[in-house]
Amino acid sequence: MLTTIISRYIAKKFLFTILAIFLGCFLLIFMVDFVELVRRAGGQKNYDGFELFQVSLFRVPELMERILPFATLFGSMIAFLNLSRKLELVIIRASGMSAWQFLSPAVLVALSLGIVSFAIYNPGSALLKSKSQELEAKIFGVNFATSGQTNNQDWIRQNGKDGDSILRAHASYDRGTKIGGVTVFSYAENGDFLERIDAKFGELKPGYWHLEDVLVSSSDAAPRRYNTYIISTHMTPEEANEAIAKPEAVQFWDLPQIIHQADLAGLPAHKYRLRYQMLMAQPLLLAAMTLIAATVSLKVFRFGSVGKLILGGVIAGFMLYVVIEIAKDLGNTGLVNPILAAWLPAIVASAMGFTILLYQEDG
Repeated sequence: MLTTIISRYIAKKFLFTILAIFLGCFLLIFMVDFVELVRRAGGQKNYDGFELFQVSLFRVPELMERILPFATLFGSMIAFLNLSRKLELVIIRASGMSAWQFLSPAVLVALSLGIVSFAIYNPGSALLKSKSQELEAKIFGVNFATSGQTNNQDWIRQNGKDGDSILRAHASYDRGTKIGGVTVFSYAENGDFLERIDAKFGELKPGYWHLEDVLVSSSDAAPRRYNTYIISTHMTPEEANEAIAKPEAVQFWDLPQIIHQADLAGLPAHKYRLRYQMLMAQPLLLAAMTLIAATVSLKVFRFGSVGKLILGGVIAGFMLYVVIEIAKDLGNTGLVNPILAAWLPAIVASAMGFTILLYQEDG
């Protein structure tokens, strides 16, 4: 009974500390992002402040998915340090509990948070991200390219009945079939440049892109504005999903279907497979962060050097982040199997944390 009470106490400590850091980061990122949106919208003639508020509020949850591992790391470190500073760890050890016994509740909290993050939190954040992109496209539209926001979308070459064209969209939603902040360079069948097309919105229809609020520029005529404009294309919804949509915009439960559709269409789906496996590996990654925090926090007040040990934990977390990003890049291109790229960093980090703790606690 005593062990159960202590385990619940430790679990609550860890859960509240991690959630407090997570919410603190959420509020900080939200405020910075909202201020930046207001600055960008200063050049717009008409904009709704409440819509800007919604854009920022809806897209921060997706950003926080990347912060969760570090919130777990720092939350675990703070929880361990508090238990050590108040001599609670000394009392817990004196009661007969080993390090592995009072570490178990912390690891279980991390595993539970990981499961909740991909099963519940991710679908909600993906839905909100899609809504934020729609609102952002409505507010900024064509001015995305000059509003100070970095455009990380690739140029996509497509062909159609009227010739080839190169397309780029700042925002995409509905699995790449709806796009915002669109730029298209259109070419004739013989390869000669025809015109540049900038549009606020675009939607993929069978055989063409339907663009709205369009500015057309060419070398032999003055710029013209159109309410709607059509660009022919042979692109299918599956190809648009693979080429335009970001994996982060797709919720966890839809990823298997998208991967299956891509396979049926003969398209590569490396980035979606990697995204699916990385979400599945999230519980193990959070558990690894907890173990890393334990390696630098359990014996702080017995051996001193608080700053050095905490710095070691921060460096370890940063190195793990770098390894994950490298593995992600390799997995996205198909150079490394997505399963290996997603799971290997978490497995190695967990094994290292477990090994260090085993040496510290049991010699």
